[in-house]
This record gives sequence, C-alpha cells and structure tokens, in this order.
Amino acid sequence: MKKLTSETLRQLYLKFFESKGHKIIPSASLIPENDPTVLFTTAGMHPLVPYLLGEKHPAGTRLCDVQKCVRTGDIDEVGDSSHCTFFEMLGNWSLGDYFKSEMIPWSFEFLTSPDYLGIPVEDIAVTCFAGDNDCPKDEESAALWKKCGILPQNIYFLPKSGNWWGPAGTTGPCGPDTEMHIIRNHKEADKLGPYDFDNAPSGTFLEIWNDVFMQYNKNAEGKYEPLKQKNVDTGMGLERTLCILNGKDSVYETDIFENAIAEIEKLTGLKYGQDAQTAKAFRVVLDHVRTATFMLGDTKGIVPSNTDQGYILRRIIRRAVRFGRNIGLPQGALTGVSKTIVEKYAGVYPELVKNSAKIYEELEKEENKFSKTLQQGIREFEKVASTLAAGGVIDGVTAFHLYDTYGFPVEITVEMAAEKNLKVDVKGYEAAYAEHQQKSRAGSEQKFACGLADHKEETTRLHTATHLLHAALKIVCSPDIEQKGSNITEERLRFDFNFARKLTPEEVAEVERLVNEQIKADIPVVMKEMSLDEAKKGGFTGLFESKYGERVKTYSIGEFSKEICGGPHAEHTGELGEFKIAKQENVSAGVKRIKAVLIKNS
Repeated sequence: MKKLTSETLRQLYLKFFESKGHKIIPSASLIPENDPTVLFTTAGMHPLVPYLLGEKHPAGTRLCDVQKCVRTGDIDEVGDSSHCTFFEMLGNWSLGDYFKSEMIPWSFEFLTSPDYLGIPVEDIAVTCFAGDNDCPKDEESAALWKKCGILPQNIYFLPKSGNWWGPAGTTGPCGPDTEMHIIRNHKEADKLGPYDFDNAPSGTFLEIWNDVFMQYNKNAEGKYEPLKQKNVDTGMGLERTLCILNGKDSVYETDIFENAIAEIEKLTGLKYGQDAQTAKAFRVVLDHVRTATFMLGDTKGIVPSNTDQGYILRRIIRRAVRFGRNIGLPQGALTGVSKTIVEKYAGVYPELVKNSAKIYEELEKEENKFSKTLQQGIREFEKVASTLAAGGVIDGVTAFHLYDTYGFPVEITVEMAAEKNLKVDVKGYEAAYAEHQQKSRAGSEQKFACGLADHKEETTRLHTATHLLHAALKIVCSPDIEQKGSNITEERLRFDFNFARKLTPEEVAEVERLVNEQIKADIPVVMKEMSLDEAKKGGFTGLFESKYGERVKTYSIGEFSKEICGGPHAEHTGELGEFKIAKQENVSAGVKRIKAVLIKNS
C-alpha cells in the first residue's frame, strides 16, 4: 500500500470521485445550521441531511467532500493512540443516483488500484448485513465484493448492531451498510467463519471505510418500506486511513502533527514517545489545541463560555493546559502549538489564516485565565483526595467548589479523581450547580445519533423569521451585522450576531415592527438556484469564504431579505404569525443573542 501525506490523500480522494462525475463541495461549518439536536457537525452526512431526505442540492446528485467534524463523546479517551475530538471525514454521496452496483466497485478500485491507495486485495476484509425478520440478508453487496475480487473467506456478515444505519428516531430513512477493514492479523482472521467477525481478537481488523445504502423507510408501525429516493452515504476517516497506509501505530504519528510535536519537544525538552505518560500528555495537547484552533477559526467561530459549544471549547483548552503543565509546557505555549496547526492547514482551510489573530488571542486569554487558579485548584484537590481511601467519593458540593472557585470543569475533577482511584458524585455536582446558577449544564454535551434537522411547520416558520430578523437588524442597528449562529426549536428561534451592545427598547420595538410589517404583507418566499457569483452580484447575504459550492439556493422575501440558505422555508410570510423578541443575551465580546417567538394568529 502507498505511503501518503494528508495533502495527497485528500487530493486523491476528491480526484477519484470527481472522475466518477461527482461535484466537489466545500466543508460545512463545525457549527450545525438550525439543528438543535447536536452542538457540532459530527459526520460528513450531517450538513446534507435535507438532501438525503429529498431536497434538491444545487450541485446535483453526485457529491464528494472533506468535512471538518468534532465528536465530544470521547474527550476523556483522548490521549490513547487513536481517539481524536476533531477529525476530517472523506465522503461521497449519491442523492437518488447510483447505488450498490456502482459504489462497491468504486470502493474496491480506490482501495486497491496502484493509482490510488494500492492496498493488496488479500489484506482487505468486508462486512455486510446478515439480515433479520425485518429486512433480508444483503446478498447483493456480498456478491458485488466477490465479483470485484475480495476473497470469499474475507466476506463477513453482521446483524443490525454492526452493519445497519438509522433511523435517527423511531421512524425515518435507514438501510444496510458495508464496512471495509484492513486485516492486521491473518492468522486469527483465517480461523473465523462468515458470522464470526465479532469474535475476532482485538487488533485483528481495523476499519477504514464505510458505505451506507439508505434504501428503507421505517414507518410508525415499525415496518421497513422501500425508499422512493435511495441514497449512498460513505465515510472514510482521514487520520485513521493515514495511520494505516503509513504503517504507524498512532494517528498522532502522521505528517499532520509533525510540526506540532516538534514545537512541544522544543518547549519542554522531552521526546514524544519517551514513555507512556509523556506520550499521553503530548497527544492530549496535540488533539485539544487542534480542535480549539478549528473551533475558534470556524466561519461561525465560537469562544470559550459556560454553555453549549463554548463550554466544550473551554473544557478542552483547560484539559490541554493541565496536561501541558504535566510535561513542563510553559504558560502561553498553546498559542505556539496552534500556529503550527494553522500553518499545516492553511492551504485547505483558509478561514484559519483569516481568523488566526482571534484564534491566538482567545487561546492565550483562556490559558491565562485558567493558569491563574490551576495550581491552587490542584492543591485544593489534593487536599480533598488525601482524606479519602481508594474507592472513595468526592461529594458534589466539593466538586462544584472546584469548578466555581478554581475553574475546574467537573470532567477534569472526574479525570483527576480516577487517576487516584476515586469517584465523584456528579449528580450532586449538577444539583449544586443548578441551585447556584438556576440552571444545570447536564445534557449540554449532546451526542449526535444521526439527529435530523426536522422540517416541522413550527420550525419552518421560525427559520423563515430568522431571515426577516437578520434583515431588520441590518436596517435598525448596522448594515455590517452578520449571523454568527442560529438554533431553532419548535418553540423559539435563537439568533447570534455581531454587535457591541444590547439593543435599546426603542431598537427592539423597531425590529419587531419591521418584521411584523413584512409578515402582514404576506410576501411570497421565492427560491432560485444560481451561481455563487450571481448571488454575490444580486446582493444576497452569505458567508462567502468556503461554505458554498459553485451553485447555491437563494431565498428572497421581496426586496427586504435576500439570503443564501438551504431551507426549509415557509411559502408566504403571512404563515408566520406575530413576531416577538423574548430575550436578549450576551454570548461573548462583540457577539449578542436574540431569542424570539412567533405567536400564531387566532
């Protein structure tokens, strides 16, 4: 197999699928658009959900990209050889176009061709859906793999728990998938039968790619019906694939982290792999600084805070500071590590360069803020821990005190306690937090379970209202106002925007008046597809750096509002009801938040 750099692997993947008639689309933001089910974009398919459900994509029915992703469920695992919070997902999609008979041979070609990855066919194993009472065995995929050249003994079958995607909730699109694995231990693999894949010893196989075939819809009665639009959704993790191709034991030993490792070694005088403890600390700093850099540098860039995405950002920066201190990383060093990350990705994600000043400023600010109390907090923790025997429990009030006084997110306290064979009363901490703050952070780190942005009537109406709100803010407050974030539930809209202060009561009243004036006029909401250049010339609002493809969807509400957007929208503004601003909040310096509701007409 080929030894590739990260740059070459990205280019090869996109070049391959472009040759198969796919349009290359840019990575979407790490912050999901109008999806209250998740804090971050967690998979390549996440931004494409509306199109997988049938909405027309401006670029067509064959798409490919490299998507920035963040998954926060494994933060405490970061430090081992494979876990990352930020990663890049190579993906391609068929939106009702090709299906298994095209995708499986293409997968085989990309994996085995000397022009691409050049993996020996005998080193590849695949798994397919074994079938059950709901849906038949995926004999078609298995036959296609065999026809391509995969050895029969290397084709395995797994139940829904292993080879099935979706649906997100109790109903919705779903279907079998087929996974591709590198055989790392042929001696153990040769002992297995076609249904014994899960019985293989750890390390026998390593997954490299996954093709999902969305061909069913699970209805309210629990039955699986054939989908009208069958889709293909694939995902190949760039970091893991690089690790495999280059024969490395860890994703941190690829070219992605070379310069960052050199920077940490220079600042600490230590070597990355000199012992297990040092290697773990290096990896935590490497991953968390990279993730923080991408969060801060995103087109919808966030800053550290005590809620939602900002809480996760603050947590990973502070975890990086703590592990950095363990290896003698001096104060302010995170900025230097971040600079190597920006330089590494400058040609792929130009928004990092554009926002580099903000990245470094916020990293330095948060590191300084935490460093002031870190040593005091560690001393306080040690004092508490010294009074407990192994297996003891740190009570919730004490855990909250460490957070409130020393800035320790409870997860850091839990992690430090585990290092001493102690536990933390997290529920007690949450109760103390709720009592003190009048709200609890519990559940803010939501995990994405293929959560679909719903298209219910209430959500659609509120989404349309954000367009009117955005336009009104430009008129009342400043033409330079831009959207910095949006979150919509069935009950309310939340709109973040750049502005130095809260709106005055008079400004609030004028914004409401302008929005309601457009609603009463019952103006049609008009969608048109056009090129990005046409949209710019036509005065449509959008973040033009890297979010959009060559063709875009535009939505006009008369001459009042003109935006590039993916939907969904009401057909006429008269459907919305009365618009009312319910609350204003500070998000961070220079970013304000409005929460608003729509009162249905009686």
